[in-house]
Amino acid sequence: MMEKIIQVDSLTGGYDGSIVLENINMDVYKGEVLVIVGRSGCGKSTTINYLLGLQKPYSGRILFDGVDIWSSPQALNAARRRWGVLFQSGALLGNYNVIENVMLPLMEFTSLSRGEMMDVALSKLEIVGMEHAAYENPLEISGGMQKRAGLARAMVLDPEVLFFDEPSAGLDPVTSGELDETILSVNRSMGTTLIIVTHELASIFAISDRVIMLDPEEHGIIATGAARDLADNSKDPRVRSFFGRKNGE
Repeated sequence: MMEKIIQVDSLTGGYDGSIVLENINMDVYKGEVLVIVGRSGCGKSTTINYLLGLQKPYSGRILFDGVDIWSSPQALNAARRRWGVLFQSGALLGNYNVIENVMLPLMEFTSLSRGEMMDVALSKLEIVGMEHAAYENPLEISGGMQKRAGLARAMVLDPEVLFFDEPSAGLDPVTSGELDETILSVNRSMGTTLIIVTHELASIFAISDRVIMLDPEEHGIIATGAARDLADNSKDPRVRSFFGRKNGE
């Protein structure tokens, strides 16, 4: 039986009193690649924000390893130490080179020496195939390389869960496919749980173990399961329409 690492229990939330998600229940299992999909405005990024503790829900609970992340500031901080995030832009700082960007979480959260931090950062850059660009300025490398460097930084504290918000945004199909392969290799070699928001069909089929589909009218989940099974067998026209479109639509 798969072990749950995150449990969402009757979560309701949104913005400025407006409901985006209502009475959401979902589980995330250790070691899986969970992809969250749905039409624009369905609450994908909002869900990620709640899972990351960036917003407090109107009601309901988010349990990380059995502990409610909002039960105390200490619980939230402890959970945040155990996950990493790859932002859509890569979010690298131009006044640091690539390896220094990767080192930033080590500077904030560890007491390692600079040499030790460089060794750890370089090892993560090697995992994502970016060791050759360690001393490059991030503003002078390609978008795909920036995403890989951002992934190395997200991994540098050895998180148990990695979150991705539209990781393929702005990338050409070949570079997007290469990033998918890198993301999958992290999951397979390290057993890291991955939670990914994307609308790219090729990525959804390539990397997901399980898909959760949200719908804006329902304010919640309308389908969950393997991507291919949902695409081939769902009787819900909203699910069929989503999987039946051409990639890029």
